[in-house]
This record gives sequence, C-alpha cells and structure tokens, in this order.
Amino acid sequence: MYPILPERPSDAAQIDTLLDLTFGSDRTRKTVYRLREAVAHVKALAFVVRDEDGVVLGSIRYWPVAIGEAATPAIMLGPVTVHPHYQGQGIGRALIRHSLYTATRLGHGLCILVGDKPYYEPFGFVGAADRGLEMPGWVERERFQVMELAAGALQGVSGMVGKPVKSKKKAAA
Repeated sequence: MYPILPERPSDAAQIDTLLDLTFGSDRTRKTVYRLREAVAHVKALAFVVRDEDGVVLGSIRYWPVAIGEAATPAIMLGPVTVHPHYQGQGIGRALIRHSLYTATRLGHGLCILVGDKPYYEPFGFVGAADRGLEMPGWVERERFQVMELAAGALQGVSGMVGKPVKSKKKAAA
C-alpha cells in the first residue's frame, strides 16, 4: 500500500488531470461544483497517494458547507479519485478512512457527500434527504448522504446545503 500524504499545492494540476480522467471534463456541471465555486477546499483534509516517482495516483478533498437557516457548519466529501489502473486496490477506501478520522480529530461534526450508496454506506453514511437535508440543485436522492462525525451532530439540523457563511471580523479600533 502507498502512504497517504498531505496534498501539496504542486499536486493541483495532477489532481485536475486525474479528476478529468476518472469523472470526465463535464464533471464541473454537477450540483456539488456549484457549492465549491469560489470556496477553498479544507487544506487539512486534502490527501493524496503518490507512486515512487511522485505521480498522484489518488486524491481526496473536502469543502466547507453550511446547512439550513441556522447555517450549521459541515464538510462535503469529494471528490475522491483513484487512477483507473490502480482502482480496486483499496486506495480510495484508505483515503476516505484516513480523512474521516482526521476530520473527526479536528472537531468536524457533520459530513455530507453525493456518491454511490453501496460504496459509502460501510463508512457510516446514511440518506441525507431522509434526515431533512436538501441540495440546491438536482442530485439523485439515494446518492445524497450524510454522516455524523460527532454523536448527535445531526440533531435539529435540516434544510438546504449552501456555501459556508463567512465570519465577520471586527475591524481593529
């Protein structure tokens, strides 16, 4: 198995190429990309797997989001990608386990995603729409999922997923 490493800024071009290879260049038309526009991914939750030559074989990123009128902070997993020649070797699952563990350690309470139910269910994801969450555009209901990273984090949370609320800092006097 390859080590899971923090993403470096120099990995960005390789990751974009890998995403185009695995998801197609039209991937950016999907609803989740509207939530990512003009929002930086969570650097502490961006990981890669590289081969011995430094080529990125797999990548995972998370994005900050807010849920409902209360703007409950959450993270959105995705995309996670593995080069087609290396799929089926557990790289994607290892990236997910490692990053969810890190997200929990960092104090994140909720994680959402849009992805294949059979793939993500074993990690603890459940139907988000069934729990009162909504996406701002069309997604297949069964692919929209949520996971509590902290016990009770979903209690009382409902509504539309949106971009994170920017904190207002007081100007220095």
